[in-house]
Amino acid sequence: MTRTGILLALASAVLFGASTPFAKLLLGTVDPWMMAALLYLASGIGLAVVYGSRALLHMPAAEAPLRRPDLPWIALVILSGGIAGPVLLMLGLSRTDAAGASLLLNLEGLATMGIAWLAFRENVDRRLLTGALAILVGAALLSWQGGATLDTGAALIAAACLCWGIDNNLTRKLSSADPVQIAMVKGLVAGGVNLILALIGGAALPPPGLLASAGIVGFLGYGVSIALFVLALRHLGTARTGAYFSLAPFVGAALSVVMLGEPLSGRLLLAGLLMGIGLWLHLSERHDHLHTHEAMEHEHRHRHDEHHQHAHGPDDPPGEPHTHRHRHEPMTHRHAHYPDLHHRHGHKAEQASG
Repeated sequence: MTRTGILLALASAVLFGASTPFAKLLLGTVDPWMMAALLYLASGIGLAVVYGSRALLHMPAAEAPLRRPDLPWIALVILSGGIAGPVLLMLGLSRTDAAGASLLLNLEGLATMGIAWLAFRENVDRRLLTGALAILVGAALLSWQGGATLDTGAALIAAACLCWGIDNNLTRKLSSADPVQIAMVKGLVAGGVNLILALIGGAALPPPGLLASAGIVGFLGYGVSIALFVLALRHLGTARTGAYFSLAPFVGAALSVVMLGEPLSGRLLLAGLLMGIGLWLHLSERHDHLHTHEAMEHEHRHRHDEHHQHAHGPDDPPGEPHTHRHRHEPMTHRHAHYPDLHHRHGHKAEQASG
């Protein structure tokens, strides 16, 4: 069972988690809504440079581009995760205390897994649920400051987490396409819309030095992180990628101890222990059963492995890995697997336990 998806998901979580303490250093002088806009916009601009450089250097396209049928999905992703989520979060933050906000933001992982399980019928067994629960409890413990109250603001923040859970599951529909292009489009459109909203709300652009700093944090913590998240979805499915990504708060808190001189508390150590247990349960998961691949046709980056035995036409690219539209014939076999692009099949009761 490949570990590529796990490494991609963890790298995504590390980059996003590390962006939090850096953003804290900037928030003292930058309006929060403006900061959110700049982080998204910087991610889009940075990835646009990467995307454009590949064309200028005449590098072969190893990833499938977004196609016309993908446009409704990318539009929904931007609307739910890039616009509605941040707006609901800002409205919620203005109506509730920081403790409640920090705690409720951990609902994103739960929403992601719940939607993947209930709406998209992604296989989630007891081991995965137990591991995800340990990670989420650790994240909640890490965020809890005491004295939080649930009110209208809390409901708005919970709605923001639901939007991001929807975003993560919809992005799964696009995970066969170029992750750089997906994250670039999301960053440019969502960042541009949020920038307009921030300016309308009276926020001002920060000076050039802070603007550059926010740009670096946005490119790495949002742009590269989102691209890695999309790649992880391709390998792991939504529920598992969302569970690994829930480690991000611990990364941010641990880095804050080093960067900001925050105390190494017992709560941080206990949260780290719980998350470590959850991570071990996921890493030691083995899902292996006889399964059938239905006939399907799609386009994505691939090598000619066990699942990609197909003939090439004269216009198909040479070398590996490469991308072109190809057809999978029906096949039944048994091996360890994740719910990746080629293993999104149903499960009988005896298979669900993995």
